[in-house]
Amino acid sequence: MKSFTKTLFFVLITLSTFSVFCQNTNKKLFNNIDAYLEASETNGFSGVVLVAKHGEVILSKGYGWADRKNKIPNSPATVFNIGSVTKQFTASAILKLVEQGKIKTSDKISSYFTQTPIDQSDITIHQLLTHTSGISNKTGGFRYDEASKEQFLKEFFESELHSKPGTKYQYANANYIMLTVILELVSGQTYSAFLKEHLFEPAHLKSTGYKSINFNSEKLAHGYYYNRTDEKWADWGTTQQHLPYNNNHWYSIGKGDIHSTIEDLYKWHVALKNNVVLTSKTREIQETPYVAENDKMTSYYGYGWAISKSNKETKIVAHNGSNGLYFADFVRYVDDEVVVIYITNAFLGNKSEYVAREIGKMVFNSNYTPTPISKNIYELIHEFMKTNPSKNAEKLPAYLKKELNDEFNDHAILNRLGYSRLKKEKQPDWALALFKLNVKLFPEDGNLWDSLGEAYLKYNQKDKAVKCYTKAVELGSEGSKNTLNKLLKKEE
Repeated sequence: MKSFTKTLFFVLITLSTFSVFCQNTNKKLFNNIDAYLEASETNGFSGVVLVAKHGEVILSKGYGWADRKNKIPNSPATVFNIGSVTKQFTASAILKLVEQGKIKTSDKISSYFTQTPIDQSDITIHQLLTHTSGISNKTGGFRYDEASKEQFLKEFFESELHSKPGTKYQYANANYIMLTVILELVSGQTYSAFLKEHLFEPAHLKSTGYKSINFNSEKLAHGYYYNRTDEKWADWGTTQQHLPYNNNHWYSIGKGDIHSTIEDLYKWHVALKNNVVLTSKTREIQETPYVAENDKMTSYYGYGWAISKSNKETKIVAHNGSNGLYFADFVRYVDDEVVVIYITNAFLGNKSEYVAREIGKMVFNSNYTPTPISKNIYELIHEFMKTNPSKNAEKLPAYLKKELNDEFNDHAILNRLGYSRLKKEKQPDWALALFKLNVKLFPEDGNLWDSLGEAYLKYNQKDKAVKCYTKAVELGSEGSKNTLNKLLKKEE
């Protein structure tokens, strides 16, 4: 009996010690992630993050503002546009129909639409799901104009294929809009109603849906962007304000623009993991890497999810999405039982798209500390311009390298700002300085020489303009030829 008591005591002490160790580890992880995000917040970062490990939520927190004007902060309950993270819901809905025996992924779209042209007649549901249909992305990415289902179908069937169906991967929103049309046709329900009944309600998602859901406007995150012309941050409003009142927006449905919270998206992950909405067999089918997304074959597309491997060769199932303002990233390290969900409502730059992956590195490497996200690059340049005369323009790249902790290598940024200034400045100042700096940084870009030539023309420096347009033509800028010829004729 004494031996059993000693053994039990040892086991309890061991379990208690392990529990304390895990708590301390998770607390340290929370502090590290929170410090990274709070440091980024001082530079304008705005969004929400949830991190879970082995079924325990380590961090679920908001940063920055959902509504700056009314001083409403972001929180785990804030509702965001999740962009193309929507596609996993559309794919899951299609697979639910497969489970119900109503469709097959091998079905051809011509079996549903008699108007299907010959070159599209062999496109299958599988190919729509995996972006291998060959259809072009003619419908665009961020359209909120009023459009009927019939308008979309007409445009879809009239579009030219960029490749033979089933032969090449090319991401196209039109694939998932078409899947939504098929879903409604087969189920007899609207997309929103089907998702609510078969996905959202079983998973207990209370704040997820399209415009038809009764969102509390105070919980909706506004989208913010830096206005280059006004040189300040601007409020775009919410997607709900931009969608047509009659919900007749068929360039938006199915491919993106579902709204959700990090709390709901985590519930969705748990529902998938526990086979609440789809069977384990169906989930395996959904998370199969069917087609490579890139030449290096580092990522593959499944059904509404991208599949890749970590540095440890463990499986990652993820998808991100954006409408140009909002950006969402849903990353599931399924073999490691780690989930990172991140959504932002203010685009600061490319690095703000890698927040979830940076946090993933922190989860698996306690010594990793990412550099905080810097301010928006246009904001940084405007701050430099306000505190420096244009003669100091050549100091700008070093300033940006220091602030961004990275080399400045974007040809377009100074060009855009140059044109914004060109509209305002009657005398040569920052517009001309920015264009001159840009051709010095990227001398082989003919378009930039064309821009500098245009600036010289505005300021009546014709000889310099001719030299710039000549250089632009030499570098292959076809659009510069006409202007150059006109200038040379005037000299005759």
